[in-house]
Amino acid sequence: MTAVRPHTHAQAVDAAVDLFTRQGYEKTTVEEIADAAKVSRATFFRRFRSKEDVVFADHELLLEEVVVMLAATRPEARASEEAGGDLGHGWDPELGPYLEVCRAARMVFDHHVGQRETSLARYALLQQVPALRDRELITTHRYERAFTQYLRDTLPGDRSNTTASIAFAASVVAVHNSILRRWLRSPSLDLRPDLEEAFAELRRAVQFGRGTGAPEPGTQAPRRRVVVTVVDGDAPPDDIARAVRDALG
Repeated sequence: MTAVRPHTHAQAVDAAVDLFTRQGYEKTTVEEIADAAKVSRATFFRRFRSKEDVVFADHELLLEEVVVMLAATRPEARASEEAGGDLGHGWDPELGPYLEVCRAARMVFDHHVGQRETSLARYALLQQVPALRDRELITTHRYERAFTQYLRDTLPGDRSNTTASIAFAASVVAVHNSILRRWLRSPSLDLRPDLEEAFAELRRAVQFGRGTGAPEPGTQAPRRRVVVTVVDGDAPPDDIARAVRDALG
């Protein structure tokens, strides 16, 4: 993963989280954050707008990187690569987009783990400050919306149903958040394998739902179905995958 914390953003995020932790969220002023980050008050507001925004400033950059990464596998980008002699490395148009969404979510997870101290301090703040929890929900929704839009634009026409894309994107985000919370509560654990297996389970559910391969002679091709399932925000990944499987029947 490429670096997504330019010096100014890194200083501002770390300074804000440190000050909020030591002084309290309400007692910390924008001026104090700006001084600690070594930027002017005007520069702070030009880049971050509010105290809530600065806590998640690294995710603004990370989301941009996710969108760029996904855009590289959109149909028009792949057509350009093929025209230039790159044949797409065995790209499967029906499964590749799901793999790319999982890869993007994995990049977000790796970012949290790679910024361990900031991630743990931010998580502690979220338990104390409702405004930051609200801001986290907005950030989460933006990732989910980016994944949904990518799937709608990239899957073949008969697969890009809006509801199905929303369901898969929401499931990926829910699984990511569940395993991330486990890591935040026990940061000594290596949960990357759990994340990979949970994402693989979601992709298997997609394959099962759409059927694989040609139908056997004398049988009809399975009908495509749109499946939407609702789970608690803190549901373990196994429960999420099981809910999808149960909904598929």
